[in-house]
Amino acid sequence: MELEKKMKLYGIASSTCTGRVLLSLFEKEVEDFELWIVNVRKGEGKKPEYLKLQPFGLIPVLEDGDLTLYESRAIIRYIANKYEGQGTVLYGKDIKERAKVDQWLEVEGQNFNSAIRSSLGVVSKPPVDEVQLTESFGKLGKVLDIYEDHLSKTQYLAGDFFSLADLSHMTTGWKLFDKYKQGSILFEGRPHVKAWWENISSRPAFKKLLEMI
Repeated sequence: MELEKKMKLYGIASSTCTGRVLLSLFEKEVEDFELWIVNVRKGEGKKPEYLKLQPFGLIPVLEDGDLTLYESRAIIRYIANKYEGQGTVLYGKDIKERAKVDQWLEVEGQNFNSAIRSSLGVVSKPPVDEVQLTESFGKLGKVLDIYEDHLSKTQYLAGDFFSLADLSHMTTGWKLFDKYKQGSILFEGRPHVKAWWENISSRPAFKKLLEMI
């Protein structure tokens, strides 16, 4: 009988999208995988053999047997489903909880992600342009105002349980709120967002990821 091959995750831990997948693997207590380093900044994503896996040349990619999957939010859904019976329940316990998780994953991908990446683009390139910073923080602040209202009523985004919806924010959130300290100003006047961030960023899986970075 042929032994099942380990899953392969192509990417690099410091990548926000690869980190999102690593977090899901850690939360689900998956150990039977290998991280294959692909550094797109060095042009490794454009190599012909990699483009066969990911035609856009981006990371991450997951190979699991005959399945090749890219786009980090699709991958974390797959991991949550495949390992449903172990580790943290990341995708809800019923169809209604899952619908809420999917809703907030969409909010993260369509609203939070673009706003926070704009802010990261400003703070990561010193000297910081204060005009651009004010503009980008203003856009992100409007998103976080909606989060503040929502999180005043529930502990986590999809309900009173940690899920993929929260997890999907953590790698980009860490860069703005913790790595680049300017982002912490966005917690002012938003105590529920601050409490939520401090809660999710203290999880053991996240600390494990930071050790890799």
